[in-house]
Amino acid sequence: MLKVLVSCANGSGTSLMMKMTTEKALKSLGINNANVHHCALSEGKSTAINYDLVFCPLNFLDMFKDAIDKGIRVIGIKNVLSEPEFKTKLEESGYLEELKNK
Repeated sequence: MLKVLVSCANGSGTSLMMKMTTEKALKSLGINNANVHHCALSEGKSTAINYDLVFCPLNFLDMFKDAIDKGIRVIGIKNVLSEPEFKTKLEESGYLEELKNK
């Protein structure tokens, strides 16, 4: 099962919307075995290493430097409600191709 984290400033409204957008994007890309968790940045940056993939607003990307350094795929999103952006960024990251080859 793919473990995905979505994280925003407070972990309530925006991250819940990001979670729903992430789930839609993953399903439309044929990834149906994902468990998506949403939380605040404070929790997200300390638990990101426990996930396979992390989405966060673009302006918070640098807060996940430790996770990135440990090989976690962290993707910054400009429009957290844009399913096409989630799909595009995931495809551009190369991670989608890795998932398909597993």
